[in-house]
Amino acid sequence: MKHVRIGGYGPGIVTLGAPGEQGLTRVTAPSFLAAHPTLPVLYAVGELERGWLTAFQADGVRLGALDERPSEGHSPCHVAVHPEGHLLAVANYGDGTATLYRLDERGAFAGEPIVLRHQGSGPNAERQEGPHAHQAVFHDGLLHVSDLGTDEIRRYHLDGTPLEPITMAPGTGPRHFAFAGSRLYVAGELDGTVTLVEGERRTVVRASRQEGENAPSHLQLHGDLVYVANRGPNTISVLRAGDLSPVAEVPSGGTWPRHFAIDGDRMYVANQNAGTVTSFRLQEDGVPVPDGESYEVESPACVLIM
Repeated sequence: MKHVRIGGYGPGIVTLGAPGEQGLTRVTAPSFLAAHPTLPVLYAVGELERGWLTAFQADGVRLGALDERPSEGHSPCHVAVHPEGHLLAVANYGDGTATLYRLDERGAFAGEPIVLRHQGSGPNAERQEGPHAHQAVFHDGLLHVSDLGTDEIRRYHLDGTPLEPITMAPGTGPRHFAFAGSRLYVAGELDGTVTLVEGERRTVVRASRQEGENAPSHLQLHGDLVYVANRGPNTISVLRAGDLSPVAEVPSGGTWPRHFAIDGDRMYVANQNAGTVTSFRLQEDGVPVPDGESYEVESPACVLIM
């Protein structure tokens, strides 16, 4: 049976199981979660000035501590595991550092980390005074790290050797991103856009059609659609992956949708400022429709289904 795991800024990681079954694992500021691809192991960041990573053995609604390590940076906000399960990467927002850890056969941390420190800034003096790593993604044999502070998708070989970054338009503030083959989709937190990168060609659209300021958060591909959470309008946008043309935009079921997860025809949206995780059903056309279920969780920031 799959469980819905919710991280954030409340008392710890909340796990939802069968109807009425719920667990709480106390840990500080687990603002992002990731699952091992083959083992019942969950990883959580501790978004602190001295950042931490914790590995948990996932047994139903209960999580047992397996291992922990420093994130080697300030305020880790994202963690990802390589599809083969032998590497873990973490993005530290506070100082822009990204870190690679090897994982052993149990899913525990092994050896010394590879620490990838970065420098640079952007035109937004308030938000881009320095590097701010936001997401780590393993794709096509490389590690990619979005840097909101420098308007780049940084790229590294898995031994930490840097490659030329993918440069975004000044002031984009790249946050979360996703690949579909050679296509790259990027949510711009600072300019409220979604960018499709196809080689030298760029397609840029507004993430939301609503008036007012928007700080897009999570972006995810599902089938031939792109879903984007919009903080400010408090909506989920649905775009066609081929050309970013709009399909629909629906209320997120709360305020400040920080993250969402899709499992089959279900979507769970973490509305951080509302203290709710709202459940949706995806219709045949991919548009989310509320299914009437909502879960109270203090300051939710991430949803993981495993």
